[in-house]
Amino acid sequence: MIKTVNATRYVTPLREGGSLPAVVEADDGEQYVMKFVGAGQGVKALIAELVAGEIARLLGFLVPTLVLINMDESLGRSEPDPEIQHILQSSIGLNLGMRYLPSALPFNPLLQPTPATDLASAVVWFDAFVTNVDRTPRNVNMLCWEDNLWLIDHGASLYFHHNWTDYLDRSRTPFSLIQQHSLLPFAGDIREADNRLRPQLTHAALSSIIGLIPDGWLGPEEIFADAQAHREAYVTYLIERLAAADNFVTEAVNAYNQLI
Repeated sequence: MIKTVNATRYVTPLREGGSLPAVVEADDGEQYVMKFVGAGQGVKALIAELVAGEIARLLGFLVPTLVLINMDESLGRSEPDPEIQHILQSSIGLNLGMRYLPSALPFNPLLQPTPATDLASAVVWFDAFVTNVDRTPRNVNMLCWEDNLWLIDHGASLYFHHNWTDYLDRSRTPFSLIQQHSLLPFAGDIREADNRLRPQLTHAALSSIIGLIPDGWLGPEEIFADAQAHREAYVTYLIERLAAADNFVTEAVNAYNQLI
C-alpha cells in the first residue's frame, strides 16, 4: 500500500527542477518533495515516478518513501511566481510526493569512495529496464545521504506510455541511451546483475506495483476500455520487457566494454 497524506504547508519551490516541484509539509508531520500533476509531462510523469520508484525499492535500492498527497486550492497562495501559481492551480487534488532528505547532496562521480561495482551494475540494469533517460552527468538524479546512495526522480522513465502505439514491440527494444549512464564507468558484470534482479520481478510483484496507480491517473486512452485494462497493459509491457531483457542487457554490456 502507499500512504495518502494532505499537504498542510507550502514550504518552498525547488526551482532547479524542470517540473518545478516543491517542498511541502503534510499532516503526518513529514516534509515531502511534491511532484505536481499540472507540471511538465503531467500525470504520466507521476505514474512513471511511482512505478519505477517502487520497482527500484522492490529490487533493494534506496528510494525516498513515496506518498500520494492531496492538495487543496489554498496551498501556496502567497507564491508570487505566476508560473508556479499556474502549476498549483492546475494540480488541485491528488499529487505525488517523495520524502524530503535534508542536507542530501547530488551524487558526484569524483568523490570517494566510488559506488560499489555490484550496486553500479544493478542500477545500470534497472535504468535500462525502465528506460530511464535521466541518471546522466547532465541530470544525475542520485543523492548521497547518510553515507548511502539514493535513487530519485524517475518521471522520465517508462516513456513508452506517452504513446501506446506498438507498445509491445517497443518493449523489446534495446536502450541505447544507457551509454550515457553516470554509473556505467563504475559497473562490472551487468549480466550477473541481470541474473540477480530479473527473477525478483514476478508477475505478481509487478501487478501489485501497478495496482498502486490511482484510478484517476489512468486515462483517457482510447485503446483501453477502462482503468483495469489500462493497468493490465502496463503489466504486460513490463513482463514482455523482462522476457526480452537480453536485448537491453547486451546493449549495456557493449556500452560498458567500450569504456574499458
